[in-house]
Amino acid sequence: MKKLYVILIFLTISSCNYFDAKKTSSDVILENELRTFNWNEVDEYPMFATCYENASKEEKKQCFQNTLTHIITTKLQRHTLIVSQDISDTIFIKFKISKEGNLSLIDIEADSLTIKEIPNIKELLHESVDSLPEIFPAIRRSQQVNTAFTLPVIIQVD
Repeated sequence: MKKLYVILIFLTISSCNYFDAKKTSSDVILENELRTFNWNEVDEYPMFATCYENASKEEKKQCFQNTLTHIITTKLQRHTLIVSQDISDTIFIKFKISKEGNLSLIDIEADSLTIKEIPNIKELLHESVDSLPEIFPAIRRSQQVNTAFTLPVIIQVD
């Protein structure tokens, strides 16, 4: 009988570990969630205040792109560009919008002829981006997130 009591006490003591609750901190849960995000897709694209809040996701995206293109084009048209050859090029501007809504240029890809004919094209593009109105960052799962995208800008100088 004593052996039975000893076995029961031993099983009771050793089985208590099975009922221990494993606690996971909220930071670990958040970190695991962030790894599962598809960062290429957001719930809401970045937008300017001029875009309609009640518009669809695609309309907001289009409004943001159109507004950004319009602002850059307007700034570039204010400058008189003198070239020796006609230029018809598509410049690819890579942007990053932080979760605070700050837009920064990552890279500018232009044809070598365009850079040769308009050596200050990168500075002109930087100036046009520096004067943008307030940008509301992209949202993913109710969290403001960083986003990166490429905007093609067509340059035609005759």
